Amino acid sequence: MSENSFLRGPLTNYGEVAEHKYDLALLPWGAFEPHNRHLPYLTDCILSYEIACDCADQVYDRGVTCMVLPPVWFGSQNAGQWNKPFCVHTRSETQKAILTDIVTSLHGQGFRKLVIVNGHGGNSFKPYVRDLGMTFPDFRIVVADWWAIVSTNNYFEEKPDDHAGEQETSVMLHYHPELVEMNRAGDGKVSPSQIRAIDQKIAWMPRNWDEVSVDTGIGNPKKSTADKGARYVQAVIDKISELLLGLKEAP
Repeated sequence: MSENSFLRGPLTNYGEVAEHKYDLALLPWGAFEPHNRHLPYLTDCILSYEIACDCADQVYDRGVTCMVLPPVWFGSQNAGQWNKPFCVHTRSETQKAILTDIVTSLHGQGFRKLVIVNGHGGNSFKPYVRDLGMTFPDFRIVVADWWAIVSTNNYFEEKPDDHAGEQETSVMLHYHPELVEMNRAGDGKVSPSQIRAIDQKIAWMPRNWDEVSVDTGIGNPKKSTADKGARYVQAVIDKISELLLGLKEAP
C-alpha cells in the first residue's frame, strides 16, 4: 500500500479523510465475468482500481489530492458470456442508477469532479453522463478507458488482443502475479463472426462470445510478462495523471 494511504478509499478511515481537502474522486469500474481460464473474474475491477490508485499517488506529489472509491463490478455483458457460471450482466438502468447515486452523494458533500477509470469494454457511460449533466450542471464527469489510452503496438506482440490476452495478462502479472494461473490459459483463438461486415467494422452488434471464442479469451496471453505490463501501464498512468492535473485547474 502506498504511503499516501488516505488516497485509497476502501483502505482508509474518516480520521484521515477529515484531515485532507480532496480535489477529485476516482471511480474504478469493471465487471464480473470470465477472463479466459487463467485470470480472475474480477480482473477488470482489480486493474482499474490499481491503475486509479497509482494515478492518485503520482499526482499527489504534484499538488492534486484524489480519493479512490471502491471499484464497481456491475458490468454489461454479451450473449455467450452471461450464460457462463457466475458471470453477472448488469442492465443499463442499473448502471445508470448506481452512477446517479454516487454522483448525488458526492454532489451533496460538495464535490464537483469525478473520473471514471473504466476497465471493461462492455461498459458505455456516455448517455448517463449526458443525463447527469442536466441534473447536475455544475458537476463534471470524465470517463477514461484505461486499456485504450496508449497504443499497444510498442508493448505487446499478439494480435488481436481484446480480452484476457497479452495486454491484460501482462498488466495483471505486474500488479498481482499470484492471481494469474498461466498453466490454465487457453490460446484465446478468435473465430470469425457469422457476419463478415461486423468483423470489418462496417457496423456494430454485440459479439456472441460462444461463436468467437472457446475459452472466453480474445487474444493469446502466452507471451505475457510482468515487465511488459509494468512498462505499458506506466505509460497509461502518465496519460491519466495529465488528465487529473488538468481537471484540478478546470472550473
